[in-house]
Amino acid sequence: MPVAPSTPRLVAHLDMDAFYASVELLRYPELRGLPVVIGGGRRHQPEDAVDPATGKATRRFARLSGYAGRGVITTATYEARALGVGSAMGLMKAARLAPEAILLPADFDAYHRASRAFKEAVRAIAPRVEDRGIDEIYVDLTGARLPGHDEAEDDPWWRARDVARALKAAVRDATGLSCSIAVAPNKLLAKIASDLDKPDGLTMLPPREVPRRIWPLPVRRINGVGPKAAAKLEAMGYGTIGELADAGLHRLATQFGPHYAAWLLDAANGRDDRPVVTESEPKSVSRETTFEHDLHAKRDRDTLSRIFTGLCERVARDLARKGYAGRTIGIKLRYDDFRTVTRDVTLDVAVADAVSIRRAAGACLKRVPLDRRLRLLGVRVGGLLHVHDAVAARGDVSFDD
Repeated sequence: MPVAPSTPRLVAHLDMDAFYASVELLRYPELRGLPVVIGGGRRHQPEDAVDPATGKATRRFARLSGYAGRGVITTATYEARALGVGSAMGLMKAARLAPEAILLPADFDAYHRASRAFKEAVRAIAPRVEDRGIDEIYVDLTGARLPGHDEAEDDPWWRARDVARALKAAVRDATGLSCSIAVAPNKLLAKIASDLDKPDGLTMLPPREVPRRIWPLPVRRINGVGPKAAAKLEAMGYGTIGELADAGLHRLATQFGPHYAAWLLDAANGRDDRPVVTESEPKSVSRETTFEHDLHAKRDRDTLSRIFTGLCERVARDLARKGYAGRTIGIKLRYDDFRTVTRDVTLDVAVADAVSIRRAAGACLKRVPLDRRLRLLGVRVGGLLHVHDAVAARGDVSFDD
């Protein structure tokens, strides 16, 4: 559909609400309204039980109070967040803050299924989508309207709001989950605004609303301003986005350099001309896991071998789903002293099956010292080719079913 020159650019940011935790609540509805943390291991899987008072079947859930290890929180329900725990926090620290919170293991296969379902539902209504990860996307709504809407019957912002409502309903119908959507003139503002009315929010942010809704926020809410930059800006007197918007370029440049200073001013003033990229080529596909307890390459050989094989199988499934094969196979290890090492090998032909990936990754593993305990193990496939290109080069490519 051609877009009239006067049509304003409208970009939506759609962010699933507490995504992993919400997927788990579909499976365990009895946990709704309770503080739930995702990040445990297989030993924290719920157990079937019988209620001694009623004789009815029930489930027993692990609590944070019983956790011991070095795992981190993947995500948490909003009830858990209200107790001070959240993503990337160590589970031992979280146990001190919220000992009675429910602890569940992560199920990434289930999360990827839900991710594919919500993205397919969105594309059926608004196909210009930029994939930004498992639980968030940008959607170009410039000129968008629902079928049956006369282009002249209302303004573009009203039409975009109707489309956004339809997207929220489609996501809920497809997954049973809620999402928050913000519509703004660009990606930067949409990203900030999608967090303003969570959960289940719909935020419209026309330019006139930026001073009221965006400028009072702390500078760290700008995607791209990290903790160190935020602390430096606050020390300079720019604690809010509005204060940063009025800063002098020269003063910022003396602290951050000319390029980052110019970007900071543009971001604070809501200027962002990045397009919604509907097609992008991944550079690699990888999977990694951090162990709850350090594992030794010899004493825990069977456990490590099982984890290693599982990582290769998950990478193979990811490649098959995305239609890629790769020539460069690599591993990543982190020792108990936090040193990280990587090794890779480039094959003559692209592969996509778990057996080939494990064979090449195993060869890489033999090139690293295994005399210390391990905290993390990862497998990566790079040098990606579309499967039809790989077939043309090799004659065939095997995928795992």
